[in-house]
Amino acid sequence: MLKFSKSIFKIMVSRLSTGILEFDKLIQGGIPQGFFIALTGEPGTGKTIFSLHFIAKGLKDGDPCIYVTTEESRDSIIRQAKQFNWDFEEYIEKKLIIIDALMKEKEDQWSLVNLTPEELVNKVIEAKQKLGYGKARLVIDSVSALFLDKPAMARKISYYLKRVLNKWNFTIYATSQYAITTSQAFGFGVEHVADGIIRFRRMIRNGELHRYILIEKMRQTDHDKHVWEIDIVNGKGIVLKGRLEERREDYTLPEKVKRKIIESGKKTEEELK
Repeated sequence: MLKFSKSIFKIMVSRLSTGILEFDKLIQGGIPQGFFIALTGEPGTGKTIFSLHFIAKGLKDGDPCIYVTTEESRDSIIRQAKQFNWDFEEYIEKKLIIIDALMKEKEDQWSLVNLTPEELVNKVIEAKQKLGYGKARLVIDSVSALFLDKPAMARKISYYLKRVLNKWNFTIYATSQYAITTSQAFGFGVEHVADGIIRFRRMIRNGELHRYILIEKMRQTDHDKHVWEIDIVNGKGIVLKGRLEERREDYTLPEKVKRKIIESGKKTEEELK
């Protein structure tokens, strides 16, 4: 009976491909349409490239796509995409709008001078109206920039983004960062409201950088529970190298760090009162 139920459930859920075929197999074919997905991890672990896969696949499938960049310029995102043979320029303002929240001196229609949740949402809606109605893909890279100076507000801001933007038929990737060596995480609140959590990690082994990915949560999905090593290949993007034998707990955010984050957040909230 359990297997039968899962089979029926899989048929009923409409999914969007991540753009990485081998990863899609780990989540029953793709991200459930309309989900808010948190991509969390340290800098340099592959979150942006994972997001570029999602947008490139959407453009190939004819989906309207919006990319909000807060830590790189619009030009940098386009150049990165070209490294993996994705020509984003071809689609600009036809099926793709890149909202630049970093290069404020280059103000144009798709730039954000003041990065606030309200202004970001308004600009994303404006872009969606420009591209047309129907299902669309949205990346906010990174959402952490919205609460760098007010980490206690991370959960409230993340909930606001999800509540408002989901009405516009978006499937959303929101990248957020944390530093494993500190008690602060720029966006721990994102994980509370996310429908799915995909965590990225990095580690030095034998003098070599290794990157890993783990699906910690994906609602409505019988997802893989293992840690996978990934690589970033020029001209191709992210590839899955193989499943690791280590425990899942070895690659999740440690409980000690989680407790410190929660305690720090409570302290900050009290100071703001």
